[in-house]
Amino acid sequence: VQLQASGGGLVQAGGSLRLSCAASGRTFSAYDISWFRQAPGKGREFVGSIKWSGRITYYIDSVKGRFTISRDNAKNTVYLQMNSLKPEDTAVYYCATNRRTYSSYVAKREDEYDYWGQGTLVTVSS
Repeated sequence: VQLQASGGGLVQAGGSLRLSCAASGRTFSAYDISWFRQAPGKGREFVGSIKWSGRITYYIDSVKGRFTISRDNAKNTVYLQMNSLKPEDTAVYYCATNRRTYSSYVAKREDEYDYWGQGTLVTVSS
C-alpha cells in the first residue's frame, strides 16, 4: 500500500487549504483513512478519520467545525479541507491507514496504523 499526501503550503491565519491523500495498491473503498499531524517539537496527533463507507467521520475537538474529511473512492483519494486555519494548526500532516477492512472501530493511536504517507507541511502565519 502506498499513500501520498499533498497540498500543504503557507497560508495566513483564517485562510484555507485542502490536503489530498492518494492511495494505491489495494481496494481503497474497504479501508478507513485517517489524518495525523506533528507540530514542531511535539508528538504525532490524531486529527480525524473517515470510515471506509465515506458516510462517517471523526475529528478531534480542536478542529471540529473547521476541518472536513471526505473521500472519492473512484479516485482512490481522501481530502482534508481545512478552513479558518490558526497558527496552532502548523504541522506536518500525514495520512494513514491500516489492515482492517470494513471496520466499525475508529483507530486513533499512531501504533494502530500500518501505512503512512510521507507528510505534507502546513504553515499558518499569524
